[in-house]
Amino acid sequence: MKLSRRSFVRSSAMLAAASTLPIAHPALADLTEAGGTPSPICLGLASYTFRNFPRAQMITWMKQLNITSLNPKDAKDHLPMDPTAEAQAVSDYEANGIHLHAAGAIYFQKDDDDDIRSKFEYCKRAGVKVIVAGDPAPATLPRVEKFVKEYDIKIAIHNHGPEDKIFPSPLDVLKFVKNMDPRMGCCIDVGHCMRAGTDVIEAIHAAGPRLFNMHMKDLTSFTSKESQVAVGEGKMPVRGIFEALVKVKYPGWVDLEYEIHGDDPMPGVTESFAYMRGVLSGMGYNPRA
Repeated sequence: MKLSRRSFVRSSAMLAAASTLPIAHPALADLTEAGGTPSPICLGLASYTFRNFPRAQMITWMKQLNITSLNPKDAKDHLPMDPTAEAQAVSDYEANGIHLHAAGAIYFQKDDDDDIRSKFEYCKRAGVKVIVAGDPAPATLPRVEKFVKEYDIKIAIHNHGPEDKIFPSPLDVLKFVKNMDPRMGCCIDVGHCMRAGTDVIEAIHAAGPRLFNMHMKDLTSFTSKESQVAVGEGKMPVRGIFEALVKVKYPGWVDLEYEIHGDDPMPGVTESFAYMRGVLSGMGYNPRA
């Protein structure tokens, strides 16, 4: 039977909702356990999605979404740079069963030991093993690499599309890090990647073991930053992206970064996770986050 996109999203939402409930009824078991294969794709959230809301509200919404993996940044009170405030944030996340798997974007534009060390210490305190780095100046990379080796924390340089004159595409990131420590790699922002004219599926294969984080979004036009929509409502090849990640044995998270409707993000965020879980279910995986 051929389903419309709207019907597919609605079915996916039903499955996603079922996956948040205890399996007490056979119908729910059928929905959540069909195929029985744990998903190799881990879904997470970039806290920038909820940039206009405090940590407590974000935690409440994450529980509603059944999302327990977070990529926070120093926005609102999500993961403050101040050590005391940061410790409270980490404690709040731990108390609510939320795992911090990455942090960022964090900016490395000073070629200075003290500045760079402070950012690695910030992530070390939070127990984070991947730093999503936004627009680092190329001159800083050898110094950043030194701290990567010292702290054993990976650097995932985030591409920012055609407006970024240094790292518009993940392929540009790879040019800079290809001869550096293997913990120097990239965070692929799928929207910015496609807007830069780079096929995101090809970029995933090119990055391979240097791919440490993914930012997921959707666009109705790959030439317009302003065309962002909920995942599943645009042109992004979500299933192809997931298949490529499985093929390269990507070990990290796919973090939703929903950058529109900042004052009312939950409808689009809910639809986005429902769609991604529906795609995973269609691939034969258990779509629990």
